[in-house]
Amino acid sequence: MIQNYRELFNKSFDKSIYQSFLDDIQSDFDYLPTFRVAETPLFITKELQSQLLDGCQQLIDFIKKKDFKELTKKSLLVNYNVPNEDDHTNFIAIDFGICEENGKIIPKLIEAQGFPSIFNFQPHVYKKFTKVYPFLSELSPYLNGLDEEGYYFLLRKTILNGNDPKHVILLEIEPEKQNTKIDFYYCKRDLGIPIVCVTEVIKRGDKLYYKNEAGQEILIKRIYNRVIFDELESRKDLQLQFSFMDKLDVEWAGHPNWFYRISKYILPYISGPYFIKSTLLSDLKEIPNDLENFVLKPLFSFSGSGVIFNVKKSDIEAVKEKDLYILQKKVHYAPIVKAIEGSVKAEVRVLAVWPEEDENPTLLSNVVRLSRGEMIGVKFNKDKDWVGGTIGLFEK
Repeated sequence: MIQNYRELFNKSFDKSIYQSFLDDIQSDFDYLPTFRVAETPLFITKELQSQLLDGCQQLIDFIKKKDFKELTKKSLLVNYNVPNEDDHTNFIAIDFGICEENGKIIPKLIEAQGFPSIFNFQPHVYKKFTKVYPFLSELSPYLNGLDEEGYYFLLRKTILNGNDPKHVILLEIEPEKQNTKIDFYYCKRDLGIPIVCVTEVIKRGDKLYYKNEAGQEILIKRIYNRVIFDELESRKDLQLQFSFMDKLDVEWAGHPNWFYRISKYILPYISGPYFIKSTLLSDLKEIPNDLENFVLKPLFSFSGSGVIFNVKKSDIEAVKEKDLYILQKKVHYAPIVKAIEGSVKAEVRVLAVWPEEDENPTLLSNVVRLSRGEMIGVKFNKDKDWVGGTIGLFEK
């Protein structure tokens, strides 16, 4: 990591400053995120940044292959195939574990998602860090030479696609109960689009409507989709007036099919220095004897659900749909972040948008998760400090 900034940050750190940072986040909407926001940013060297960009480009090249849709069509056959799919995804979230291999630091692709992440929260995290630590303004969370203005230009272009914001909705299942609702609040404020629950959408013919705060029905022309079908499928109590499978006169900012096409489903098909050996269980000729070096993952899950870290032979044998699970080689996360006490592991999620008419996606910014536990994630980091969500900062 960038040693001089790490030393300066740790020397400047104080719990009262961290609390004022959290208080500043809470002040915007009288709400503090339910997920833990970490005490520190991640300071990313130019060398690691170059590796991350190289890994992202290799993945993007794979996604852009002419036969990509043919290769991933089975992902829709075993899940959902929502009508009106577009030519390419609008969003890509690319997760790299910062690992050690042969004594060197290297990012390893953990997962990729054709689904939006917390695009609106992250710029505000950066600005709030610079308020309490002004020297952090010397660094940037943005990629491709972007600044905040350029970031929001591309985000608006992708989410709105030229539509009046009142005709674009952020769609979610009970948004007020979601762990990422702080991002929804910023999205509504920054982009001017309403937050709508799936149960509040009105269907008339092939058109969808929502009611604004004045109770007027407003036509929905474009949906910024944040709905995860796993959750929708499990919520039998929800009463919807429409189905995602209906043929609707609506645009998608993040068509649901890309959640399946760009997922762990593609991991067995890619190889290279930044990718981890992953094998479909249906292609597994024999169960390895060293299962302690592997992780068992369902292809289609969210936030790590269903992942078995300490794999036993019986776990593999118990899987009935073996073409829906992968056995992935474990990687060794490097404890690269020097905290006030001890060291911390990191995972970097590079965020990309791909507006409708653009030939290529654009890498925008990032989300970082810090961990002291066996795995990245809340349940592995209970009652620990210097862990949670944060932002990665690059040298300008």
